[in-house]
Order: sequence, then C-alpha cells, then structure tokens
Amino acid sequence: MILAHKIQLDLTTAQREYCARACGTSRFVWNWALEEWTRQYKAGEKPNGFKLKKQFNAVKYQQFPWLESIHRDAHAQPFINLQKAFVNFFKKRAKHPTFKKKGVRDSFAVANDKLKIDGKCIRLPMIGWVCLTEQVRFNGKIMAATVSRTADRWFVSLQMDVGSYQKPRVGDGVVGIDLGIETTVTLSSGEKLNSPKALKMKMKRLRRLSRRHSRKQKGSNNRRKAANRLSKLHWRVKCQRNDWLHKLTTRICRENQSVVIEQLSVKNMMANRRLARAISDESWYEFCRQLGYKAQIYGTEVITAPKFYPSSKTCSNCGHAKVELALDERTYACSECGFVGDRDLNAARNLSRLGLSRSNACGHHVRPVRTKAVMVEAGTRPCSLVNTN
Repeated sequence: MILAHKIQLDLTTAQREYCARACGTSRFVWNWALEEWTRQYKAGEKPNGFKLKKQFNAVKYQQFPWLESIHRDAHAQPFINLQKAFVNFFKKRAKHPTFKKKGVRDSFAVANDKLKIDGKCIRLPMIGWVCLTEQVRFNGKIMAATVSRTADRWFVSLQMDVGSYQKPRVGDGVVGIDLGIETTVTLSSGEKLNSPKALKMKMKRLRRLSRRHSRKQKGSNNRRKAANRLSKLHWRVKCQRNDWLHKLTTRICRENQSVVIEQLSVKNMMANRRLARAISDESWYEFCRQLGYKAQIYGTEVITAPKFYPSSKTCSNCGHAKVELALDERTYACSECGFVGDRDLNAARNLSRLGLSRSNACGHHVRPVRTKAVMVEAGTRPCSLVNTN
C-alpha cells in the first residue's frame, strides 16, 4: 500500500526563490512538451513522452542555458506526467491536457534517490537541509516526492510504500449513510452530523477579498499581495473541510465492519446551478474517497447501493415504496403502515438493512479501493491514520 504524507516546509528566502524557479521550470517544460506533442500529432506523427524527452535533452542546455541552475528532476518529470495525461485522455478517463499557468498548482518533482530524511529535516537537491513542521508518520520506502506551493506556504508530499498497513477496529457494526445538503451525514443509528460548511461561513469575506483583488492594477505588487490573501483564505476553507472529513471517515471505519452508501453522480448533480455551491461545500466525493482507502486500512467493507435503489422512497418499517417523493418533503409518511419519520433517517436505515441482507443475487457490490497514493496532509494529526487510539 502506498501512502502519501504532505508536510509543510520551513524555507529560507533563498530556498523559496529556488523552489519558485523550479516550479517555473517544470511548468515551462510541460508547456514545451505539450506544444511539440500537438505539432507532431497534427503532422501525422506518433509522439510519446520518451521521444519528446530525448528530443528536449539534446538541445535544452544550448537553447535554454538557465536550466543548468535547476535540478534535472524538475525538467524530466513533466514528460512522464504528460504521457500519463494523454493515455488517460485517449482512454476517455480525462480531458485533453492544457497549458499550465503561472501560480496555478505550482509544483516540481524530486526523485526518491535524491532526498534524505533525518527526523524533522529533509535534504532536497540544490536546496540542502530543510526543516519540517512534523516528522513523517509512516515507515517504508520512499517512492517519490513532490514539492508544491499553496498560497504562501511550501509543502513536500512523500509517497511511501508501507507494505501491508492495517489498523484494528473497535467495533463490528453495520451502518447506513445518507448524504444530504441540509444534514450532511445521517447515520442509520439516528445520529445526524453537519459539516462546518466552511465555504458558506467564509463567503462574505471571500467576496470582499475577491473584489479588492479585481480592483488592483494587473502586474502590480498590490495585486500580487491581494491574490496571496485570497489564496490563503481558500486554503483555510479547504483545511477546515478536510479536517472534519478525516475525523468523521476515520471514526466510521474504526467502529463498523460494513458501511453502506449511495452511488451518487456528483458531477451530474453539480450541473444544477442552484445546488452546485452547496454540494461542493459538502464534498460528497471526497467523503466517499476517504471511506474507500480507510476501509482498506481498517478491514471495513464498503458497499455501494445500486444507482437507482429507492432508499428515500422505501419505508424502513414495512418496505412499501412510494412512486413519487418530492425533494421538499423532509418527513416520510407511509400510506401502508402509517409510519412517520425523518426522510434522511429513513433512507439511512434502508441502506443499513441493505448491508445486513446483501447477497450477490441482489446486485450489491463492494466499492473498489483506489490504488493511487493516499494523501495525509500536515496539520490533521487528530484525524490522521496514525493517532486514532
């Protein structure tokens, strides 16, 4: 199993300048490779990342001599990333790769044989020893590292192969989970949990900072400072949301042996302009993603209900299913047995019953766990995968 730990770096001014130049180098090489790929493809050739890398290495120091001051990992990894991007595009798993812009997801790669970790310090090529805000939480082989910038902070993400990583559960229950906007998570046990709604709480300030940023002259230092303040607030919203999600998903996986959730088409639901902001603030997709990999760690089975399973329309008392159920009907009233209860709790109990009586004949299936690296960010220690006892 591969886990990724993202830790903040304590950089000096000179180290920050180098990281910014390394990010610019990585962005420049990506854009160069994408432009050359497009040109060759239109000319009837069959480009790939390896050929483009070989072509670039033959002329890079002659045409771009400033690359000598940047470690070669920063201008080698973009070709690999571009190759993966086009593979996903041709397999219709992603959109066509686009050119990168300055200041948007700035990052550069570092090979695993070029770095060294000693306690709360890490040695990066061309930078030297850098202090970390915390120690690495996992023991294993470092597969790769990525240095990135978020707002005015720099982070290093270490991808580590930890082998078979398991943690014990404290309970063996079966729980059904209903996701919603008014109540973020409703458990079949009757517990209702609301997210901090970080975006909604910070919306007034976000609008104010966005107006201030738009009024500044383009290219000025004041506009750069305003952009930095705006990005810091967006980062704070993200941290508050992820902190709540990590704590909740860890608790659910630790206390249950089976978790039943709905199969939501979040992308299609986001097309509704009236609900898009509220849905994105709840982060349903991230909730399901975290459940997927934490279930593998705790040995919990995650069951995804069929896409058109009528969890909200079915009575949890007698099993009678309604033909229609309006979205504004928050109380479920059964016309057969007279049961009256909360709509979300009724759906969660139906999902829980689905997990208790699941069988292969009913079309239930275990949600596949993603094999890509799992991200654990610094500053989320209370809800991390390590300190949960």
